[in-house]
Amino acid sequence: MEQNVKKPISLSGIQPTGVMTLGNYIGAVKNWVTFQDECDCIYMIANLHAITVKQDPAALRKNTLEAFALILACGVDPEKSIAFIQSQVPQHAELSWVLNCYAQFGEMSRMTQFKDKSRKHADNINVGLFTYPILMAADILLYQADVVPVGVDQKQHVEIARDIAGRFNGLYGDVFKMPTPFIPKAGAKIMSLADPTKKMSKSDDNLNSFIAILEDKDSIIRKIKRSVTDSEALVAYREGKDGINNLMTIYSVVTGKSFEEIEREFEGKGYGDFKLAVGETVADYLAPVKDRFNALMGDKAYLESLAADGAEKASRLARRTLSKVYRKVGLL
Repeated sequence: MEQNVKKPISLSGIQPTGVMTLGNYIGAVKNWVTFQDECDCIYMIANLHAITVKQDPAALRKNTLEAFALILACGVDPEKSIAFIQSQVPQHAELSWVLNCYAQFGEMSRMTQFKDKSRKHADNINVGLFTYPILMAADILLYQADVVPVGVDQKQHVEIARDIAGRFNGLYGDVFKMPTPFIPKAGAKIMSLADPTKKMSKSDDNLNSFIAILEDKDSIIRKIKRSVTDSEALVAYREGKDGINNLMTIYSVVTGKSFEEIEREFEGKGYGDFKLAVGETVADYLAPVKDRFNALMGDKAYLESLAADGAEKASRLARRTLSKVYRKVGLL
């Protein structure tokens, strides 16, 4: 007789700060969809994290709902997974405070993203910016996540969650499961179209550097055509060809073709042909997402009911962990 094998729990989050890029989709959200068949998945819109940077309240509310609609449009299925908005599950903030008291100042000050964001937002180096890896640790540990799919730049945050969990477990027994970061191999890091030595970012001032998931076809093709490449006119994945390597990575993820197949496909052809093919393929790939997003945003009551339902499911799981933590540390 076959036994039911318990699926691992996977936790992922994305901030609702402005547009979601092709880089976010390929590096993270696309993998969320395939993960749903392999794991018990929990997906959140991390709007508490967003306020470490000054936000316009009305824009944040709008962006949060749009980000929630967008992850559903990208294929997150609320029947298969738990999808919710972080601020609607108060246990995140509650556990974060407890974990603050089990994290060390020195380890927080070594976080590379704090240093990067401090330089970028020098007029607002707030305590939340410093401690938000602890909130991220709370996000992960609340749900006893086994695996956390992340980009390369977020691996350090999963490691700090492991450090805090290990410290807490050492004092109080096995309260938290030790999470493992999962970094997808293909397309883990999609680079800027304008400067392919930098990661594609929605916060880039140069609008030609990124492709938004909801962008129209003409704009996508135009941006790919303008992307920075080299003068060799050879479609090949090689060291020193950052721009072409980036376009080949994008094309590979979207089509499922290997770099060798792409090199053969464009043998003897110039960058113009290659860029047009990449642009058209990316636009066609993203079109169904845009259609589903527009349908969801056209029925806000339905969308808000999905968010409320997801928050209730998430809260049920989160309450179990938080009540155990409170008991262990002596809180009533």
